Amino acid sequence: MKFFTILTLVGLLQAGPPPGSPGPPPGQPDDPFARYLYPPDRIMSHGLEIGLEDAQKTAIRNEVQKVQSKFLDTQFELQGESEKLTRLLQEKTVDETKVLAQVDRILALEKDIKKTQISLLVRIKNLLTPTQQAKLTEIQKSSGR
Repeated sequence: MKFFTILTLVGLLQAGPPPGSPGPPPGQPDDPFARYLYPPDRIMSHGLEIGLEDAQKTAIRNEVQKVQSKFLDTQFELQGESEKLTRLLQEKTVDETKVLAQVDRILALEKDIKKTQISLLVRIKNLLTPTQQAKLTEIQKSSGR
């Protein structure tokens, strides 16, 4: 179950806009993460279609499992730091210096989560052949993502 929770978290990072929603406004580039990286749940759900080998499936699972505990630990830490920020903001007189320091701690944790997610997606992409990547790109285009 934890494996699929992490897959969902990673998928949310790069899922892009909901199907049927308009693309980026004219003149703005689209999301390169959603365009060039593939969430593990999409890879696994289209495994037969893209010719995913058992060794690749195992390698993808291993990569996800490597980051799983880090995601959970950081998520719990982030929740704790967010609670601290809430307490600071509830004061009658808010100490701006303390609030901004707490915001910095929260942003650092969020940055760490994003870097870990991107790193995972890059490692997973590198496990795929160019042909598999091309097929996934087509799947993403046809599904509107």
